[in-house]
Amino acid sequence: MIYNGIDFDTYFKNYPNEEGYFGKYGGVYVNDELKKAMAEITEAYFTICKSRKFIDELRRIRKEFQGRPTPISHLERLSNKLGNVQLYVKREDLNHTGAHKLNHCMGEALLAKYMGKKKLIAETGAGQHGVAIATAAAYFGLECDVYMGSVDIKKQAPNVARMKILGANVVEVTHGLATLKEAVDAAFEAYAKDYENSIYCIGSVVGPHPFPMMVRDFQSVVGFEAREQFVEMTGELPDAVVACVGGGSNSAGFFAGFLNDPVDIYGIEPLGRGTKMGDHAASLQYGTEGVMHGFNSIMLKDENGDPAPVYSVASGLDYPSSGPEHAFLHELGRVKYDVIGDDDTIDAFFTLSRLEGIIPAIESSHAVAYGMKLAKQMGKGSVLINLSGRGDKDMDYIIENYGIR
Repeated sequence: MIYNGIDFDTYFKNYPNEEGYFGKYGGVYVNDELKKAMAEITEAYFTICKSRKFIDELRRIRKEFQGRPTPISHLERLSNKLGNVQLYVKREDLNHTGAHKLNHCMGEALLAKYMGKKKLIAETGAGQHGVAIATAAAYFGLECDVYMGSVDIKKQAPNVARMKILGANVVEVTHGLATLKEAVDAAFEAYAKDYENSIYCIGSVVGPHPFPMMVRDFQSVVGFEAREQFVEMTGELPDAVVACVGGGSNSAGFFAGFLNDPVDIYGIEPLGRGTKMGDHAASLQYGTEGVMHGFNSIMLKDENGDPAPVYSVASGLDYPSSGPEHAFLHELGRVKYDVIGDDDTIDAFFTLSRLEGIIPAIESSHAVAYGMKLAKQMGKGSVLINLSGRGDKDMDYIIENYGIR
């Protein structure tokens, strides 16, 4: 399929290019020492990850340890309540550790093992990436430091406990807003001091090349599984697919399976409390081009051009930028990026729980809320939503701040 001059038959061979750019977005904006480290990772990825031994090992891990493939569930009761459009969810909440994050964490950890690295360094917001990287470190016998903002540590206490039980060292980050952006800052600083012995396992499709590409590739298993499963289940492609977007790992992997199909694709950002700066984290909707954390993309900026303060009820989405591939797909118009606020998100959290017996992560609830909205607008057809994680981690926070609805 050719869309806006881009041939999606060969898309993954051409994007990113050798310098790590999706159009004008991406690249490697780090100091010369870290450029050497990124080049080492890139070379290792293109060498090791194309080997039969690596691919076979990763497939075995996905099947025997992660429990892949994860299923698709038809939301029959919710669909009937909303009208004639049929809603389905790809159940990444059933992936081991309860979210999509383990898909790339096991890949990154396996790469680190082959490269002879001894430690995994990571950041986390909602804690799912932290739990996944701690799980991968335990599986491969590696050390693990996870940087997490103090605000998120309080919101995500169950995941903090899980990381510690798995043997990870959780490093509290207290500067700035003490959320995801600051955790990334701290993790980058730590990695810069010890890149010879460690690898920074970035938790999304952000950061300097090769991470936006590498994380997308590891996560693409979600999209390609979902496409095959949906066609087998229904005999046709969905009319629309929906996923939430913060940095954008779950959505990049999910969308990969459908970019070359006549399917409408929606990426949903957190509108939070509203459009005022500091009340949301919808970078693609309200941001401008800029560089942070080693890559060029669309970001929310303050009056000085620095990353702006952001907010979302979902700790995993409150990041002031988005992955460079998302910026590229947004510019092309291949993916429509829209927003959902906190209120609709929390309503969707309870609705899916009550009608379908599935408690979604707050991050995933953004996609569910938009899928419900889309179903009312479409009138007929089908919508496939990526349920990127389960809501166990969020229940205490939800009850404390919203009660039981």
